[in-house]
Amino acid sequence: MDQYHEPYDVLDEETRDLTRAFKSLIEEFEAVDWYNQRMAVTKDESLKSILKHNRDEELEHACMALEYLRRRIPELDDELRENLFKEGPIGHHDEEEGATEENDLAVGSMKE
Repeated sequence: MDQYHEPYDVLDEETRDLTRAFKSLIEEFEAVDWYNQRMAVTKDESLKSILKHNRDEELEHACMALEYLRRRIPELDDELRENLFKEGPIGHHDEEEGATEENDLAVGSMKE
């Protein structure tokens, strides 16, 4: 239960499931990294092919966990829609539109 930062018994089932999905996503990407490293160093092409197949399976699993999370966390859905499959530099789109997080926070505090 070391994956929880708050007492397990006070967390609702939805939060526990989200934690399970986050941990699974992390583990899948760790496996992708391990397979990539092994592919990078092997000189045996048949082994490299097997490792690539295994790596690609882990990518599929990671995508499935990410989709589970996207469907349950509206803010994640918003961020993914705003940031994925875009052309140009990777960065903060808000800054390009003239609004920064700091400005948004300042405006929000003035409304209170």
